[in-house]
Amino acid sequence: MSKRSTLILVGALAIGVVLVLRFSGKSANAEKSEASLRPVAVALARESPISDMITLSGEFRPFQEVDVHAKVAGYIRRIYVDIGDHVKTGQTLAILEVPELDAQLQGAEAAIRRSQDAIRRAQGDLKRAESLHQATHLDYTRLKQASDARPGLIAEQELDNAQAKDREGEAQISADEAAFSEARNQLDVASAEQKQLSAMSGYARIVAPFDGVITKRYVDTGALVQAGTSSNTQAVPVVSVAQTDLFRLTLAVPESAVPMIRLGTTVTVHVQALNRDFEGKVARFANSVNQETRTMHTEVDVHNPGRTIVEGMYAEVKLTLAKSDRALAVPIQAVSREGSHTTVLVVNSNDQIEEREVYLGIEGANQVEVVAGLKPNDRVVMGSRSDFRPGERVDPKVIADNNEAQY
Repeated sequence: MSKRSTLILVGALAIGVVLVLRFSGKSANAEKSEASLRPVAVALARESPISDMITLSGEFRPFQEVDVHAKVAGYIRRIYVDIGDHVKTGQTLAILEVPELDAQLQGAEAAIRRSQDAIRRAQGDLKRAESLHQATHLDYTRLKQASDARPGLIAEQELDNAQAKDREGEAQISADEAAFSEARNQLDVASAEQKQLSAMSGYARIVAPFDGVITKRYVDTGALVQAGTSSNTQAVPVVSVAQTDLFRLTLAVPESAVPMIRLGTTVTVHVQALNRDFEGKVARFANSVNQETRTMHTEVDVHNPGRTIVEGMYAEVKLTLAKSDRALAVPIQAVSREGSHTTVLVVNSNDQIEEREVYLGIEGANQVEVVAGLKPNDRVVMGSRSDFRPGERVDPKVIADNNEAQY
């Protein structure tokens, strides 16, 4: 090989070595630069179902519960029920012994019979008076006709006597009609009194006002009970009856949630003591906020067909205040609120941090809806905001799918 060729080969090798060293240095610097980027956890903004729910605790009360009183005073002749017994509407609970009422009822029935006799007597007197008046009226009519036909034939005194008897007969009819009417009125009075006493006598049988269960028993056989109709007496009830196939669950709804409460809303009721869920409906609410607690009294009706719910049990209700099936949502941890401004940190397409103002919608337990400021699949930072600054390049690491369970 010539000297010239040797020099050319050596020069080419030197240039190759320099190029290799330069490119290897750049690659190492690039790898070093990439390795120096801080990793950051990001979540993707995605469309998912979201709901704003509130969990409230309440206590079960029977749909109806009453103390059953006696309407008349008397002694308990027999009581048929005890605590825990299930009763039907109209079922006999107890029988009262009321001797005074029985005597009064017998007296009223006797008064009816007496009035009926008086009516028959007055009716007979009226018929007799009508017959007598008919005869005296005929006598007067004949004498009057004869006197008119032949003046002077009938003495004036005789004619006047006949006329007086005729008028007396008319007066007697009027008196007997009044007596007959009075006798009928007396019968009406006696009948009304007898009906009243019969009705009162019916109250000696104490019955269940509705289907339910006996929750309390206050008296025993032979006990004297007072009528529960007077406000001046402290009458003791016979029993207490509660309707337990339907319960009222009373809730105190916070003022902030009051505008979203709707009648007929179906809710899930969880009873901790039974570890069971029941379906209920918002049935009624006070439509006013308590000035002391700033809550609104709300009632949820819960059916209890198996009689498993017991009065006084506590339960939790999840009320859905707002819901969206397709909302652009991000984790709540990614959102920063400062006064009226809400922002998130986003990793853009150049892997740089940028701050964006967003507008929120429905807020769930772990997610919040973004109605403006983000697009689907935008990467929002999940770490501490103080660790990053806008413009900084980072190494984003997407965390697991952020869809949340709403219940």
